[in-house]
Amino acid sequence: MLPVETEDGDDSGSTAATPDDNDDAEVSPHTCTLHTPLILEEWGHKTEPLSAQLRRRAKSLCSSSSCSASRAKALLLDSVPILRWLPRYRVREWLLGDVMSGVIVGVLLVPQSIAYSLLAGQDPVYGLYTSFFSSVIYSLLGSSRHISVGIFGVLCLLVGQVVDRELALAGYPSSETSAGNLTIITGVIEGEGGLGVPSNGTSAATVALTCDRSCYAILVGATVTFTAGVYQVLMGLLQVGFVSVFLSGYLLSGFATGASVTILTSQLKYLLGLKLPRAQGWFTLVKTWVSLLRNLPSTNLCDLVTSLVCLLVLVPAKELNDRFKSKLPAPIPFELFVVVVATVASHFGRFYERYGSEVAGAIPTGFLPPQAPAWHLIPNVAVDAFSIALVGFAITVSLSEMFAKKHGYKVDANQEMYAIGFCNILPAFFRCFTTSAALTKTLVKESTGCQTQLSALVTALVLLLVLLLIAPLFYSLQKSVLAVIIVVNLRGALRKFTELPLMWRSNRIDTVIWLVTAATSALVNTELGLLVGVLVSAFCVLARTQRAAAVQLGRVVRASESAGTGELYEDLGWYRGLQTHPGVAVFRYEAPIYYANQALFKRALYGAAGGLDPVRERARRCKQEKRKGQTKLEKATLTSTTRGQNGSEDNEAAVALSPVGSGVLVDATFSSPEHITPQEVVLCSGEAVSQQQQQHRGASSSCRSSIHTLVLDCSPVLFLDSAGVGALKEVRKDYGEVGVCLLLACCRPSVTKSLEAGGYYEDEENGKGVPHRKVTTTFLSIGDAVLYAQSLSLLNGGSRYRDDCC
Repeated sequence: MLPVETEDGDDSGSTAATPDDNDDAEVSPHTCTLHTPLILEEWGHKTEPLSAQLRRRAKSLCSSSSCSASRAKALLLDSVPILRWLPRYRVREWLLGDVMSGVIVGVLLVPQSIAYSLLAGQDPVYGLYTSFFSSVIYSLLGSSRHISVGIFGVLCLLVGQVVDRELALAGYPSSETSAGNLTIITGVIEGEGGLGVPSNGTSAATVALTCDRSCYAILVGATVTFTAGVYQVLMGLLQVGFVSVFLSGYLLSGFATGASVTILTSQLKYLLGLKLPRAQGWFTLVKTWVSLLRNLPSTNLCDLVTSLVCLLVLVPAKELNDRFKSKLPAPIPFELFVVVVATVASHFGRFYERYGSEVAGAIPTGFLPPQAPAWHLIPNVAVDAFSIALVGFAITVSLSEMFAKKHGYKVDANQEMYAIGFCNILPAFFRCFTTSAALTKTLVKESTGCQTQLSALVTALVLLLVLLLIAPLFYSLQKSVLAVIIVVNLRGALRKFTELPLMWRSNRIDTVIWLVTAATSALVNTELGLLVGVLVSAFCVLARTQRAAAVQLGRVVRASESAGTGELYEDLGWYRGLQTHPGVAVFRYEAPIYYANQALFKRALYGAAGGLDPVRERARRCKQEKRKGQTKLEKATLTSTTRGQNGSEDNEAAVALSPVGSGVLVDATFSSPEHITPQEVVLCSGEAVSQQQQQHRGASSSCRSSIHTLVLDCSPVLFLDSAGVGALKEVRKDYGEVGVCLLLACCRPSVTKSLEAGGYYEDEENGKGVPHRKVTTTFLSIGDAVLYAQSLSLLNGGSRYRDDCC
C-alpha cells in the first residue's frame, strides 16, 4: 500500500482520495471525515510488443542451451514415452498384470475386430490388421498407461458411411446385390495415383482395372484414415489439444448414444439375413427402417435363429460379467466361445450352401505388402476425415485423462494427438481404418491388472498369432453372429436412455444438449450430430450470459459483530436476515459484460433497481416539466388576482426543501406535491413512505428513492470489452443525471485495465483524465465502497452526487 499524508499531517497505510475543494465540508452541519479507501500498489507491468516476443522466442529456441544434447534427449523422451518408462519398468510388480490384461484384451479383440470390420464396410482381415498396428504404435507413443486403442464402433460407422458413398460414386454395386465380396468386377477410376492408376502424370486418364469391391473399399477406408491422421498430427503441432475441452462429457455421450442407435439399426439386416444396401445421406435411420419393413418377408430363417440363440447366450453372459466383475479375476470371454461354436456349427451344418447365410469368407494369413492411399480421393473425403479426426481425438483424450486422474498421473493432450494421429497415418499404408481409444476394452484392461502399455504389446502378439495361424479357420463364421456381437456391445451406450430422469434432475441444460446431440446423430446425420452438439453447447453458454440477473445485495450480520460494515454481501432475494445501508444500494451482475449482452446488462440493472431506474426517472421528470408548463399557461389566462395568488403558491412550492440529513433530495424544478398521484408509494432507504408523509415533508415525486449511491459488485465480471466499458459509462451517466453516484467494487485487475484503456476514468467532454476518479469510483471491496459513499454523503450535506467526487 502507498503511505499518504492525511489532513493532520500523519502518514497512514492507505491512500486517501479527498476532494480537491475543502469548502464542501462546510456544507455539512456535522463534523465528519471522508473515508479513506484502500489502494494497492501495482507492479510496473509493461506490454511487450509482438515482434519483440517473436524475436525473444526465436533466440531462446536457437540458443546453445536449447540445442544441447540434454534438450534433444528430453525432446526425444517426450515424443516417445516408452523410452522414459521402459527403463524404469518394475518386472516383479507389473509384468504379471500386464501379461494377463494383454492376453485377455487380445482374446476379446479377435471377434470384435472381425465384427466391426463389417460395420466399416471392410473384410474381416482388415479389422485384425487395424487392431494389431494400433496396439503397437500407441504402446510406443502414447502417454496413457491404461487405455486400449483399437477399433471403436462410432468411428467404424463413420468410415463405413464414407466407404459406401465412394463405392456408389465409383460405380461399384452393393455387396448385397452382387455375389459377395469375392466376386471380381471391373471398375473405372479417374485420377492420378492410387491402385491401378498409371503414374505417368496423366491426371485425366481413365483406365479400366480389375479390382473387386473389397479392394476399392479398403482403399477408400485407408485414405480416410490417412487424412484423419494428418489432421490430428497437425493439430498436435499447432498445440491445439485444448479443443477437447469444448466437447463436454454430455455432448460426447449424446453423440455416442445417437450413433449407437444408428449402428443398431444398420445391423438389423444381418440379424434378419436381409441383403439390403446401406442407406446414404440424411435421415438414414428412417430410410433403413422403411427398407427393413418392406423386405421383412424375405428374412433368412437360419440367420434369424442363429441371431436369437447368440443373443440369448451373450446378453445374460455379459450381465453376469458385469455383476461379478469385482469377484472374477478376469472377464470370461463369452464372445470368443460363441464365435468358435458358431463357426463350427456353420461349417459342419453347411449353412452357407444350404440356407444362403452370409459368412465371413476367406481370411488370408500374414500381411499384404504396403500400399499408398489413393491421393486423388483425399479432396472427396477431407471433410468427413476432419469430423472423424475430431471424434477420435476427443474420445482418446477424455478416456486418457479419466484414467490418469483415477490412478494419479498426468497425460499430455498434445502427445495424445500425436499418438492417435500416427496410429492412423502409418497403418493406413497397411490397409487399416480409423482407430481411437475404446471404453469397454479399456475398462477390461484396467480391471485385469494393467500397469503400463506393455500390455498393448502382449495384445499385439495375440493378434499376430491369429493373423499368422488361426484366421483362416473363421471362414464359415456367419455375419449374423458378428452383428450380434456388435449389438451386445452397444448395451452401455443404449443404457443411457434409462438415466435421463437422473440427468434431468442433475442439470437440465446438459440434458438438453445430450438430447439434441443424440437425436440429431440418430435421426438426421451422424457427423451433423457432432456439429449441432457443439453449436448447441456454445449457444447454451452464450444464453447463460444473456439471461444473467442483476441482484440486490445485503450485508451478512453476525451475532458477535459490532455495528459497522462487514465484508460479506449476499443476495437479498435468496437469504434472510441481510442488512441494507441507508442511502446506498448494492447490486451484482452475474456475468461478464461484453458486446453481446451490454444492452441486457443495462436492462437487468435498471429493472432490478426498481425505483432507481434512471430512464423512467428522466421520463417522469419530462412529463412533470410538461405538466408544469401547461399549468403556467393556464395560470397566465386567469385574472391578475388569481394569477398573483397562484404565483404565491408556486413560489412556496419552489422553495420547499427537505430537512437536512433526511436523505431526501428535492429538485426545485419539480412540480408541487399535488401533482403526485395518490396511489404512489415511495421507497426511501428501504422503507415504504405513504403519499401523506411525502406531502408533509414537502417532497416531490422524485422522492421515489432516497438512494444517493449505487455500488456495483464486479466480482463475477470476468472480462470487459469496449462495448462493456461503454455500457458502464452510459450507466454512470444515466444515474448521474438523476443524482445517483455509481461506484464499482471488487474489480479484477484485467477489468480495471480494460476500464483504463476504454477511457472510463476520463472526462467525456475533453477526453482528459479526471483527478481521483479511479480512486473514488473503483474499490477493492464492497464494504470499502459503502463506507466511502456514506462518508461522502455526510460531507456533502446529504446531497447525492458530485461529479468531481464520483
